[in-house]
Amino acid sequence: MSTQSETVKASPVRVVKAKQSLGGRIAAVVSGSALRVFLVVVGLFWLVPTLGLMIGSLRTSEDMSESGWWKVFSKPSQLTFENYSNLLKDETITDSILTSLAITVPATLLVVVIGSLAGYAFAWMEFPGRDWWFLGVVGLLVVPVQVALLPVAKLFGEIGIFESTTGVVLFHTAFGLPFAIFLLRNFFADIPRELLEAARLDGAGELRLFLRVVMPLGAPAIASLGIFQFLWVWNDMLIALIFADAGSPPITVALQQQVRFFGDNVQILAPGAFISMVIPLAVFFAFQRQFVSGVMAGAVK
Repeated sequence: MSTQSETVKASPVRVVKAKQSLGGRIAAVVSGSALRVFLVVVGLFWLVPTLGLMIGSLRTSEDMSESGWWKVFSKPSQLTFENYSNLLKDETITDSILTSLAITVPATLLVVVIGSLAGYAFAWMEFPGRDWWFLGVVGLLVVPVQVALLPVAKLFGEIGIFESTTGVVLFHTAFGLPFAIFLLRNFFADIPRELLEAARLDGAGELRLFLRVVMPLGAPAIASLGIFQFLWVWNDMLIALIFADAGSPPITVALQQQVRFFGDNVQILAPGAFISMVIPLAVFFAFQRQFVSGVMAGAVK
């Protein structure tokens, strides 16, 4: 009897262990090497266009017209840096890259600086109508850019900054600030109040408190905002096509103009497009750690 009772008691335990063992094996397979291999394959798949553009920029126009870029693996002698040498001699493309930097860098810095100050003010400073002002800023997030094109173009024409780099920078700054203020205000509001009060007891004013306490703690969110803003402005073509100087366009507009003569200048278009893509990628990878920290911090909070 004791043996039978022990068998009856032990059998459910064995069934439970079997179920847990099966689930454990499935979880191990999913979260183990199989998942890593799958993610690597997906990542490589998404990098195929980038690889094709890079290889195409290193081939002559004759080779590109005769065969696809993958033929370079069987004929590596096709690779040459002649296209980049010709690109550096093309003043249209080189000037457009400098124009893009002259637009993107100030537009990014202005949004980060003004957005940080405004986000701190909305999070920790008391002033009349603070919540209503913040609701107004949030409401601006839903305003599409297309709605403001004609009014802003008329305004810029009246004050003399239409078709200028200054006008493009101001437009991107104005439409980047609502999201920047919304993002940073929510991030700064989660900073412990005790930490700020301790700094005030030590004699720190608002500016010193912002620079010495809030900015270091908010560095991940600020870096994430800077990366997003840089990518948005650098890759923009609509605003640049309307507000930029036609004689000195940014790289997106310059490449769009080159597409019309694709058959004649593909040796310029391919390396120009690759450089236009590499610069924002370099910015992203340079601040990748801060970007991931900002995303994870927002997810945890």
